Amino acid sequence: MQKRMLGQGFEVSAVSLGAMGYGKARDIPDRAQMIDLLRQAVDLGMDFFDTAEFYGPWTNEEMLGDAFRGLRHKVKIATKFGWDIDQDTGEHRGGVNSRPEQIRRAVEGSLRRLGTDYIDLYYQHRVDPGVPMEDVAGAVRDLIAAGKVLHFGLSEAGPQSIRRAHAVQPVTALQSEYSVWTREPEAEILPLLAELGIGLVPFSPLGKGFLAGKIDAGTAFGATDFRGKIPRFAPEARDANQALVALLTAIGARHNATPAQVALAWLLAQKPWIVPLFGTRTLSRFTENIGALNVTLTPSDLAEIEANKVPVMGARYPDEILKLSGL
Repeated sequence: MQKRMLGQGFEVSAVSLGAMGYGKARDIPDRAQMIDLLRQAVDLGMDFFDTAEFYGPWTNEEMLGDAFRGLRHKVKIATKFGWDIDQDTGEHRGGVNSRPEQIRRAVEGSLRRLGTDYIDLYYQHRVDPGVPMEDVAGAVRDLIAAGKVLHFGLSEAGPQSIRRAHAVQPVTALQSEYSVWTREPEAEILPLLAELGIGLVPFSPLGKGFLAGKIDAGTAFGATDFRGKIPRFAPEARDANQALVALLTAIGARHNATPAQVALAWLLAQKPWIVPLFGTRTLSRFTENIGALNVTLTPSDLAEIEANKVPVMGARYPDEILKLSGL
């Protein structure tokens, strides 16, 4: 599989697989199948995988640890700290917590669950307004010096937080939502990352599935499907946003590619230090997505997408989530 370079010389597969969708609850009914999919991804050349202590909490990291037992030398694991999780019980107490003592306890738990003695990329999951960013970066710098972490990352951080962190411990990657229908990072974030030499790992590169072209105004979401609560997935928004899917579909027809592959290829064409992070529960969708690496959009294709750049209807999260996350 093609490789890309994030910041600080961190080379990874050109696309990454996120395990969040494999289980954020205490019970993962299809755990064995998801472990098999993770191992198949390694067989197909992927080496960059993403999880977090918050997913479960803890069950997701444990699943990755089991999946990569005996394969640790073939994979690069990113995980995250920063929510207020009781490190003894796993209870999420609400809100964020990036106090240095919490980080030091959190990393030990993540290392144990992942079955490893180092974490390749350790992200702060969300900025903690109650802890100076210099203290957060300093705590991770100490973990890097101790060999427990190799690289420092931030998630959904703003420009000021990125600069303050980077001044203490060079940041390798920022993980934030970015796609052909979520383009806010282009205003300030992308220029800043280019200036500082930080890579971008965009999550939801397929718009939580919408850009794959399988969702329309009539799609029914299950009671546990979070998309049913997102304004951008309200029926009227889905109907209005179909124009973007139609554009991707038309461009894809010229390349014998699916709209999902065009959406990923568009991201890959933006900067050489962008590594899209997608999630999938099936091998067929996984192979479709990595097929985007073989799709080269022409300058004409890219210009057509820019010429049809229109506001997307609906916020990307409900107000209460935006408030909790500090977004």
